[in-house]
Amino acid sequence: MRTAQVVAESPHFVIHTVECADDHAWWSEPELSVAAQIILVRRGRFRVSSRGREVMVDPTVGYLHGAGEEERFSHPAGGDSCTSVTFTAGALIDELWPEPAGGSRSAVSPAVSPAVRVDPRLEFAHRMLPRSLDDPAFGGAEAVLDLLTLALRGSRGASPGHAPGRAGLAERAREAIAAAEREAADLVGLARLLETSPSHLSRTFRHHVGMTVSRYRNRVRVSRALAAIEAGETDLAALALALGFSDQAHFSRVMRDELGHTPGRVRALLAA
Repeated sequence: MRTAQVVAESPHFVIHTVECADDHAWWSEPELSVAAQIILVRRGRFRVSSRGREVMVDPTVGYLHGAGEEERFSHPAGGDSCTSVTFTAGALIDELWPEPAGGSRSAVSPAVSPAVRVDPRLEFAHRMLPRSLDDPAFGGAEAVLDLLTLALRGSRGASPGHAPGRAGLAERAREAIAAAEREAADLVGLARLLETSPSHLSRTFRHHVGMTVSRYRNRVRVSRALAAIEAGETDLAALALALGFSDQAHFSRVMRDELGHTPGRVRALLAA
């Protein structure tokens, strides 16, 4: 028995936690993948058959596939717990995981194993992923990009990516975030506004500004929150929504991470 729960969703990706309680050594009936996807294991192990290869998947080895690939599964060791990231649109992966002309997107050639070596950096990024999902538009998108970059790094046939761009691109991104431009409501929209790819923008911004786009956006939002609270704003729930946080709890977590104080504590300190 397999159960899947959506833990984050955006127009560009869906993240599921998948719990499987199957216990059988035989191969399942073939399943056809419907989208590009990466699967990483948190607990347990199972076997997957794809592209004529059989791979044992566990916390040290994940796998990825493109749309239209056939897979079968075996669970000789009992249940397992996984994370699957499904790319529902190409914006986040076009540069890292290009779609070959006349064929479905695949991270590696059909002659190569679908396995992905999970080194400690990739496993840590996987286990840190839930901490970015309060903000799927920016923090979640960047976390997914980092995850995919680490996964593809060791895969033959994968795009190695490009060097960071010029500082001007990072400055234009800062201006768009500071101006709260409507087109820059998420990482993909910001990249389109600046006529670049999300992965290139993310690399360039981090290189020149010294932090991720999502961290910088939070820095700007915390600054605006401080100004509003100092000016007498008392409705913290309304302020959280006005600043684009998912809810007041998200606002509090970001404020505490950036400042060391919750919004309520900041309000008390500024009032004193």
